[in-house]
Amino acid sequence: MIYNEIGKTGMKVSALSFGASSLGGVFHNIREAEGIQAVYTAIEQGMNFIDVSPYYGHYKAETVLGKALKELPRDKYYLSTKVGRYGKDGVNTWDYSARRATESVYESMERLHIDYIDLINVHDIEFADLNQVVNETLPALVELKRKGVVGHVGITDLQLENLQWVVDHSEPGTVESVLNFCHYCLNDDKLADYLDYFESRGIGIVNASPLAMGLLSTRGIPAWHPAPQSLVEACRQAVAHCEAKGYPIEKLAIQYSISNPRIATTLFSTANPANVLKNVAYANAPIDWELVNEVQQIIGEQKRVSWKNS
Repeated sequence: MIYNEIGKTGMKVSALSFGASSLGGVFHNIREAEGIQAVYTAIEQGMNFIDVSPYYGHYKAETVLGKALKELPRDKYYLSTKVGRYGKDGVNTWDYSARRATESVYESMERLHIDYIDLINVHDIEFADLNQVVNETLPALVELKRKGVVGHVGITDLQLENLQWVVDHSEPGTVESVLNFCHYCLNDDKLADYLDYFESRGIGIVNASPLAMGLLSTRGIPAWHPAPQSLVEACRQAVAHCEAKGYPIEKLAIQYSISNPRIATTLFSTANPANVLKNVAYANAPIDWELVNEVQQIIGEQKRVSWKNS
């Protein structure tokens, strides 16, 4: 396993890391014991960065992950969670106030059975008033950092422009990392355009969703996937091409997403320990760059076609 530092945080994390959204049943129902075992397997395989959020499964992902973390030595992993986006009884809610952000951190620690959060993020800032993120949410998290409750502060979003705007309007050093998803994968590498910008400010980069939320998978996308049909069809053709070559597109997608050393880590999510082992094996195998070119030619004009977060 290769390890890279997230910006200037001092956190050296595995190039492939564990995203715990699946523990909340975000993609499909899970067996809790199997999900907990997936966490253990990830740690055993050298992954030392775990990302979660109160929003995933409307607190369920943090609750299930907390059961796993109770049995793990605290020095075996860095833990990242979020504030700002929540939900209950199937209804999404957002609250980026300083008071709610502070409360949320302590509630997450209770669910996770930990007394310190390594990285706390403002979640999906496109749903917030960005001025509130700059003037209220982030200062509340920086205060928790000053108190030693959290180690580092970051922001997450699908829209790279929003991440840049918040960094531009915040005090230097406030934002220590960004988490962006679906923009460094086979069908969309827009994140590459922003690497110089984030690096120039000492900001670490976390990439997520190497399979583009299912677009780059033999299983296919969930019914709620927001991608336009033209992109779905192009990716379906790419999947079939890889299948005909005997090279699962999931393998190629993970290899591609972790191939850039300027990106500290790429998160994938599963509640199945067998999938953890499979993805680690993919990550450790040499990438077929010729096949990467073939897949991107198939995707063609649909490359970098994105969608609005939901």
